Amino acid sequence: MAVTPDYDADPERFRLATRVTRRYLIGARSLHDHVAEKLRAAGAARVLDVGCGEGALNAALPDRPPFLLAGLDASAELLRAHPGPAVRGDAARLPFRDGTFDAVTAVNMLCHLDDPVPALREARRVLAPGGLLLASAISRADSPELAPVWCPPRTPFDAEDAPALVCAVFGEVEVERWDAPLITLPHRAAVRDYLIARQVARADADEAAARVPTPRPVTKRGALVVSRRRDLAR
Repeated sequence: MAVTPDYDADPERFRLATRVTRRYLIGARSLHDHVAEKLRAAGAARVLDVGCGEGALNAALPDRPPFLLAGLDASAELLRAHPGPAVRGDAARLPFRDGTFDAVTAVNMLCHLDDPVPALREARRVLAPGGLLLASAISRADSPELAPVWCPPRTPFDAEDAPALVCAVFGEVEVERWDAPLITLPHRAAVRDYLIARQVARADADEAAARVPTPRPVTKRGALVVSRRRDLAR
């Protein structure tokens, strides 16, 4: 299994990332809200949320979701807070039978894997024919306004490479990209928290935040890659 090293040791950093996005997002829905809407529109009956964390996709749905939603994550600590049903498991070895789900989501999680291709193959395997994949990725050019103090590290599943990686497994893709000032950090503490949420050491984040003029609009860049399993039912 692969998991960001501090998800179990320091789950508060993960939670801080969620709070910062929720608090300072302006004029737009969250990515989980958008994914939830696409799942509803697709009419999926059974959905697997790979990298479910503490249930952000669950929170974007009504109390009685219009479909069965199962979560999977490598972090035992994060799963303790998930509303369920959810299992601890490996994205590259999903503990489900072939064709179990109508949709699989992977929201900003494939970047944590050394090689996302086995996980994409597993997602395709557990999808029913015609089943939907929704996989999001952050751009290497995300948050350019903070470039003097922080830049996104390159990952195995950046928005620049994600469409080709998914296409190699699924055969064809649609790509929705975003590139807009979607967050405004109003003060130094907000900048500090934004940096900590991106794995900058707390002392370094505090020092860097002192050098960033505020309020600071932050441009978010990334992509949602959408594909379907296109083979015939057996």
